[in-house]
Amino acid sequence: MDRERRLSEKAREEIRRLQGLYPQARSALLPALFVAQGEEGYLSEEALEEVAELFDLPLSEVASVASFYTLFHRRPVGRHVIHFCTNLSCMLNGAEEILAHLCRRLGIQPGETTRDGLFTVKKAECLAACDIAPMMLVDEEVYGNLTPQKVDEILGKYREEGSG
Repeated sequence: MDRERRLSEKAREEIRRLQGLYPQARSALLPALFVAQGEEGYLSEEALEEVAELFDLPLSEVASVASFYTLFHRRPVGRHVIHFCTNLSCMLNGAEEILAHLCRRLGIQPGETTRDGLFTVKKAECLAACDIAPMMLVDEEVYGNLTPQKVDEILGKYREEGSG
């Protein structure tokens, strides 16, 4: 099979290095998927095929792992991905109204990306920060005790970074 590779040699080397850190190489699948996602910002079918090949696993197994975890993206996303927690603690603390406010401000619904490509909003079942509910994750930054005003400030911060 002589096809063009999606993953850089650097990414392939990093995945091999990760495999060597574990007694069973397949234990490195999650970090390997993050490496692959870092190449294009999402996990394309071709990238999943290459990861499956590197692990000598069926594509279906690798794809099922990638689709199970909300931090993996199976299609292109915005420059900043907002994971909004919709678990019980957040919902009891007003998450539904705050999520609606966030979506109105961005002009999109969960699962969509803004026209300028700056933000994608995704619902997340639990982000393990019930003590600061309602909360969201922007890229890898945690924001809690959200209010509509706080959401506006957070969006403003990322918009300023995007224009500078």
